Amino acid sequence: MATHLNNQTKKEVNIPNAKNFRIGIIVSEWHKDVTDALLKGAEETLLKQGSNKENIIVKYVPGSFELTLGAQFCAQYTDVDAIIVLGCVVRGETPHFDYVCRSVTKGITDLNIKFNLPIIFGVLTTNTIEQALERAGGKLGNKGNDCAIAALQMINLQEAFIADANLDDYLDVDWDDEDWDDEDWEDEYWDDEDWDEDEDEDWDEEEDKEKKNA
Repeated sequence: MATHLNNQTKKEVNIPNAKNFRIGIIVSEWHKDVTDALLKGAEETLLKQGSNKENIIVKYVPGSFELTLGAQFCAQYTDVDAIIVLGCVVRGETPHFDYVCRSVTKGITDLNIKFNLPIIFGVLTTNTIEQALERAGGKLGNKGNDCAIAALQMINLQEAFIADANLDDYLDVDWDDEDWDDEDWEDEYWDDEDWDEDEDEDWDEEEDKEKKNA
């Protein structure tokens, strides 16, 4: 029942286009048959949504515990728009499972906040390897696919917030304020990189000619 409802929900999801986005994917080599399947699902989804292989950066780490540092390297040394971490931790007879799961979960959460960047958690935490395979392209779908969709949605959401914030900054200006200085507006909103000094000089020359002919 839960699987059926989950599949129904996915059909209604609006997935943003990935054409202009760069995505980093950090993959654990532990339980490689599982993580390779997760990676395949993520890549196929990104390509289907318009991305290309040059904009998908894939790097490997030894195990799920190292995913946090791998994601930090990716955030710090590349210009990606989002990062997906893919791993698999299977419960054993010792507390190792709990320590790794707790560590990587908190680590990825902290990185989202530290870098203000969507870093998507794609670590399977299962009781058996069979449960992991079911969620890596098996009868329960592919978590890699879900993570790719989440990455695109979070990039889209962040861009929407940024656009709204920039517009709000402009709308918040009190144009009737006697203390308002035009230079303040130029410093705040003018993008010097887009300004062409030659165009400015041409405009001044045209203005001078008009004054002489008047």
